[in-house]
Amino acid sequence: MSKAVKTLEVVGKEVKAITSEQLKSIQDHQSKLSALLMDIGFLEAKKMEVLQTHGQTLMDMNKTKAELEEEYGAINIDLKDGSYTIIEKEVEKVD
Repeated sequence: MSKAVKTLEVVGKEVKAITSEQLKSIQDHQSKLSALLMDIGFLEAKKMEVLQTHGQTLMDMNKTKAELEEEYGAINIDLKDGSYTIIEKEVEKVD
């Protein structure tokens, strides 16, 4: 199947052009790519927001841990029921 080449005449010059179906196909692909790039930009912005929230949550948790350690000493907390055990420090014996 041979493809017809469309020609246009522009002020004395012959200009070759692709078919209207081919042009529509390329335009559709370009539109999809543009939309995908916009989506990627949105997702990157959302990713930054989530990472900032994650960092703030870690800082808040570390602050709470420091407050608990100041009040109770070094402890391990059971997150299921809130009970805790004291962390025993190992003492090295010097002979």
